[in-house]
Amino acid sequence: MVEIEQLTQAVSQVMRIDDITTGDPQKNYLARYRGRILGDSAEAYDRLAGTLKSYQITPIFRNEKDQHAIMLLPGVIEPKASNPWVNLVLFLFTLLSVIFAGTLYSYNGPQPETLSGLAVELLRSLPSGISFAVSLLAILVAHEFGHYLAGRYHQTHVTLPYFIPFPFSPFGTMGAFIQLKEPPRNKRILLDIGIAGPIAGLVVAIPILLYGLSLSQVEPITLAPGQGISLEGNSLLYLGAKFLVFGRLLPAPASYAGVAPLVYWARYFFTSQPLPLGGQDVMIHPIAWAGWAGLLVTALNLIPAGQLDGGHVMYVLLGKRARMLWPVILAVLVGLGFVWAGWWLWALIIFFLGRVFAEPLDQITQLDGRRRWVAILGFVIFILVFTPVPLVQTFAGGG
Repeated sequence: MVEIEQLTQAVSQVMRIDDITTGDPQKNYLARYRGRILGDSAEAYDRLAGTLKSYQITPIFRNEKDQHAIMLLPGVIEPKASNPWVNLVLFLFTLLSVIFAGTLYSYNGPQPETLSGLAVELLRSLPSGISFAVSLLAILVAHEFGHYLAGRYHQTHVTLPYFIPFPFSPFGTMGAFIQLKEPPRNKRILLDIGIAGPIAGLVVAIPILLYGLSLSQVEPITLAPGQGISLEGNSLLYLGAKFLVFGRLLPAPASYAGVAPLVYWARYFFTSQPLPLGGQDVMIHPIAWAGWAGLLVTALNLIPAGQLDGGHVMYVLLGKRARMLWPVILAVLVGLGFVWAGWWLWALIIFFLGRVFAEPLDQITQLDGRRRWVAILGFVIFILVFTPVPLVQTFAGGG
């Protein structure tokens, strides 16, 4: 069994020790040292963790008022190997589900009367369904492998992406996720892993969206008796993309009805009301639909709560103060639920999961200047891609 003198000798290589507290059974640590870290704290942590690993001990770095504290915990996290076949099978099911969703989205003909007729019509729309699936999965793969490769770069064990099939939904998938197999060593690594996904996904989503919009047409918004209509919501980035391609803000109303344009657009952005029937909007190509979905996925992941990517960004910026945002986010989502009911589901998810953040082993090491700007960029991206009302569906009765 390792002696306290050996542990103290190891800690003294990275800390000027002011006092030592030996093991506390209630808090489950072998020893706690208070003092001041010598040199760069990130390098100090890596050095001490490497020294103590052979003793099966994990160091924890914390700030305690005006001092640094190092706690030595028994045990070392040994990440278990994953089964890549699970990831592959889920991806293949998701691929089929997304192709099916894209094919249904692309079909624009009369409803066939027989199953064989339906199969024939869907086969005709299959190429568009495949283009949708390839576009959307390219965004999701870029997003998840952004996380994965950042984790591998920092030698932090993460799983391969788990894709979630969701047949008979607008996109055919509920997205994907990876899991950290061990806590990140410090806030810099947590930020790199957390922000790499949204940035990588957005780098792929924006060209796909612009290309898809270039294949789309601007047409009148009409709603005949017995028909339904679905309008995708607007984020600032999506509005900007449509303006870049078509040279105007869409959907364009037939009339502002005496309301100042700025007031109209502010109201429409947050409520999608009034519906711009009789005006014009872009009838988006399946590839543009995939690009729009990529923006929505990015926004949902960047909600600043819990284990979401946005939660990681807020935690590295604010530390434990990030928990103070939890009731604010809940209130905002509940309020937005009155214009799009889907936000109530997200409020429920964040109610149960939004209070727990991924806390690094080393909380002494702070963000450097470059990463602080990257974290702020993550918040700006969230503002640009957030869509207050993702989808509006309405149906005109017969008559």
